[in-house]
Amino acid sequence: MARLSLSLLLLALGLANAAKSPYQQVLQHSRLRGRQHGPNVCAVQKLIGTNRKYFTNCKQWYQRKICGKSTVISYECCPGYEKVPGEKGCPAALPLSNIYETLGVVGSATTQLYSDRSNLRPEIEGPGSFTIFAPSNEAWASLSAETLDSLVSNVNIELLNALRYHMVDKRVLTDDLKHGTTLNSMYQNLPIQIHHYPNGIVTVNCARLLKADHHATNGVVHVIDKVIATTTNTIQQIIETEDNLETLRAAVAASDLNSLLESEGQYTLLAPTDEAFNKIPRETLNRILGDPEALRDLLNHHILKSAMCAEAIIAGLTMETLEGTTLDVGCSGEELTLNGKPIIANKDILATNGVVHFVNELLIPDSAKTLFELAQESEVSKSTDFFRQAGLSSHLTGSERVTLLAPVNDVFKDGLPVIDSNMRNLLLNHIVKDQLSSKYLYHGQKLQTLGDKELRVFVYRNNLCIENACIAAHDKRGRFGTLFSMDKMLTPPTGSVMDVLKADHRFSTLVAAIQSAGLTENLNRPGTFTVFAPTNEAFRAMPQGELNKLMGNAKELANLLKFHVADEILVSGAVNALVRLKSMQGDKLEVSMKNNVIHINKEPVAESDIMATNGVIYAVNSVLQPQASRPQERGDEPADPALEIFKQASALSKVSQRNPRLAPVYSRLLARMKENTG
Repeated sequence: MARLSLSLLLLALGLANAAKSPYQQVLQHSRLRGRQHGPNVCAVQKLIGTNRKYFTNCKQWYQRKICGKSTVISYECCPGYEKVPGEKGCPAALPLSNIYETLGVVGSATTQLYSDRSNLRPEIEGPGSFTIFAPSNEAWASLSAETLDSLVSNVNIELLNALRYHMVDKRVLTDDLKHGTTLNSMYQNLPIQIHHYPNGIVTVNCARLLKADHHATNGVVHVIDKVIATTTNTIQQIIETEDNLETLRAAVAASDLNSLLESEGQYTLLAPTDEAFNKIPRETLNRILGDPEALRDLLNHHILKSAMCAEAIIAGLTMETLEGTTLDVGCSGEELTLNGKPIIANKDILATNGVVHFVNELLIPDSAKTLFELAQESEVSKSTDFFRQAGLSSHLTGSERVTLLAPVNDVFKDGLPVIDSNMRNLLLNHIVKDQLSSKYLYHGQKLQTLGDKELRVFVYRNNLCIENACIAAHDKRGRFGTLFSMDKMLTPPTGSVMDVLKADHRFSTLVAAIQSAGLTENLNRPGTFTVFAPTNEAFRAMPQGELNKLMGNAKELANLLKFHVADEILVSGAVNALVRLKSMQGDKLEVSMKNNVIHINKEPVAESDIMATNGVIYAVNSVLQPQASRPQERGDEPADPALEIFKQASALSKVSQRNPRLAPVYSRLLARMKENTG
């Protein structure tokens, strides 16, 4: 029963913790980290060189960094508690008083002062139930002189209205501050936007909540890091009124996104400024602006599906755009970053339906790019330069639906090959008709190239290959073309296995052997062969007598040659560790990779991936021997039952002489030996 009670208690505690808001979970972690310093002490991380402080979560605690910058740990009283002289920690709860008095003890004395000046004091000292999001002293000090002067010069109207906009006429604790909700302020019921992020950050009109849940007799006080202003414009209205968003304004109108950016919701617009558009080559910009589909993809790539205030970003995170792509949003010190670059020029312009950040670089998604643009600053940039030199640029920049099989830059580490008519034709065979996606390719699929060749698709456990080349990275899908990064140049097949062997002088002896064994027709017919082809050198290495005997016995020769052929295509890119193939002779072939060299039955391959229309050829400098034909090592000899019994009997005979109990066993072994030999 005791065990059951303990289990129920632990379950209840777990459920209670799961019900806590992200802010409360982070606060609890800070409290746990600070408990060694006494009761109600919270660990706080402070960014070095700034006054910015954060309650710490588990990840930040171990990394000791926020926004990539180092922090120092300090220990402070948790919200609602204070120190007592001579005692450890923060054992005393703050005196419970009205909101006006509470402001003075929680770090918002300036708000208290302005409440007095604006005649708000009687209201927040009196009866009622209020919540005030009180700007910290530093928040008031950071206001521009012009803004502050406009407030304090008209305390009975401007300052009072500003303070009442920070208030709600009910008690609202952090657990009630749900993400994406709005609260009606006490100034004309204008909305206050609340965002409560999974990392524990809570924002109020994008101002960060610093210390929360300070209880008062007539409500609750939350300290925030900014003075918030009323928000009445939608994202679309912000676009229409900002002078440096002229190109964006025209683009939004052309793509018919006005209604979305005027609608209810919570979006983040990464608004490219005119400067951002001007950085793009005029030809590229005109192409996108003149293509409705590319333009819509471009704009949707700048719209995040949720509102993200800058203050909520304390580490890198991936966010989804309306286009279906993702952006890496992060921070570096005070700067916000997109995909690792500090390109956000102006942040946290709040709208009724989200937030706007100005960006000074255009974020062009892959879906709005040409093949040539996809390849720029990528691992295949040398390939596209190669295609351009060969006069094939039109296929990479036009509206033709194609897939480019582009070798990665490492393939050309020794320089680009000389371009002649043969090379140009080969490059044409790296451009496949139709815009493909690698996830829809299947084994045995045939692809047609612009060079009128047919390429085969091979799907393996560890790789996806097209002829001898395998896909080295995720494909990039552009406006009209798709880019496959390939690990080598393709070598499209030029004939059957027999055609290829006949055309290569290294295999003249093998060709004669195949003809002598009557296997020519087999290797000419359609199929899926892998041929480990012994070179002339391999045959010369055989003892002359053995070679003569082999060539004079058509049946034995055919058997040996079939051992060099498997009835499935295995290109080198599919060999990771050990691959076993069944030969046409019946025995297994073991293909492995060692020091980047393919081995067959532990023999190194001289050349891999010689492609044929009905298979693939590997050149080997030794003649492979089937298992039955190899000289047997002693440990590999087949067991002879009589011999094994004899060995056991011999061993037991000596033992049985010393131990009469083993004599019957010895007798039975002798009897079995006689049965096997008889």
